[in-house]
Amino acid sequence: MDEEEDNAVGEKTHSVGANAGGYFDKIKEEMELRKQMNISELNELDEATRVEVEGFRTGTYLRLEVHDVPFELVEYFDPHHPILVGGIGIGEDNVGYMQTRLKRHRWHKKVLKTRDPIIVSIGWRRYQTIPIYAIEDQNGRHRMLKYTPEHMHCFAMFWGPLAPPSTGVVTVQNLSSKQGFRITATGVVLQFNHAARIMKKIKLVGYPSKIFKKTALIKDMFTSDLEIAKFEGATVRTAVKGELGNGPKTIGGDSKEGIVRCTFEDRILMSDIVFLRAWTQVDIPCFFNPVTTSLQSRDQPWSGMKTISQLRMENNIPIPVNKDSTYKPVERRPRKFNPLVIPNKLQASLPFASKPKNLPARKRPLLEKRRAVIMEPHERKVHALVQQLKLMKNEKERKRKEKEREKRKKYVAAKEEEERVSKKRNREERRDRYRAEEKQKRTRRKVEA
Repeated sequence: MDEEEDNAVGEKTHSVGANAGGYFDKIKEEMELRKQMNISELNELDEATRVEVEGFRTGTYLRLEVHDVPFELVEYFDPHHPILVGGIGIGEDNVGYMQTRLKRHRWHKKVLKTRDPIIVSIGWRRYQTIPIYAIEDQNGRHRMLKYTPEHMHCFAMFWGPLAPPSTGVVTVQNLSSKQGFRITATGVVLQFNHAARIMKKIKLVGYPSKIFKKTALIKDMFTSDLEIAKFEGATVRTAVKGELGNGPKTIGGDSKEGIVRCTFEDRILMSDIVFLRAWTQVDIPCFFNPVTTSLQSRDQPWSGMKTISQLRMENNIPIPVNKDSTYKPVERRPRKFNPLVIPNKLQASLPFASKPKNLPARKRPLLEKRRAVIMEPHERKVHALVQQLKLMKNEKERKRKEKEREKRKKYVAAKEEEERVSKKRNREERRDRYRAEEKQKRTRRKVEA
């Protein structure tokens, strides 16, 4: 019965496949017939009418007339390097900010530095620009990076001709093959004309100039009242004790510019250093330089803006060293605090347990310390006997503790062995019980069946 059903299903499937193949062949024949009819109709028309109806056919030669071409393009034209002609879409002739997702190429030898010029190839355009690299934090903030990550994508914001999203991006550091040509990074355009704010962390340092009860005047943190107004309400902190404070406010009157008033949780010291950690926006340079390799000789490499490292190398300028950024051994002198002074009236009302017990030091030692004590022969014998008795007691105590430790070890070992045997016995009992229950279940199923 099953073999007959399988044969019937196979024959039905074969007939459906044959019908489907015949249908597709019929459609293809109709399409080919329609195509031949169109070609025969177009062949009867003259060339001008056919171009208007069909358009230019593949392989047709065109003559382009381009106006306002620099004379260097004709002077340095090389037939071995053909010129590709293309068109840009609507809106791509504008200039603005672009946000791209970039990753350093694995063949590039160094990481990329923020504000180092790179040559960008996007669509039909090649130009040099200055990027700012950033990464998105968990709270959505775009935090500026000084260097690109080693094996990770990051954001790159720069100024240049706009390109539509999802356009591929290829960047290089220079176009000279003598300096080791390498693909610097690859990426894709995410958004253009996007108002993404790139922030960086700053730390302002100040020192107390005048201290009141819980309020202090801080100097050397700002240079003008305009800067103070920008950071008004921020949180400040001291370096040593970590006292939190509510943040800076301007001082009215004829006070010096840049001095700020802060309120802390407790009174601070003149030796404290006050920090203010905040975020500030990074401005993206509005610069791009088109790459004009077609307007010069092929033997002459195109040169654009140089990086800071190249300028330092060419002009033999050493790398500036900030003394505040170098690591130094920290030497902290022990601080001496004044002793706690309790007024006499308060001491009189305190209980005896809470009264201070620190007696003043004696200038002259006691009589027992000043005189030499010489024992008599009988006293020396008594003293030696007491020392021997103490030694015997200590030795007996040591031996007793050693025996107790040994007994404890044996007791723990016997307890562990007993637990192991008990677990093994319980496991075997459970296994036998489960087997008996399974046999009963099987017997019950057979009886029910």
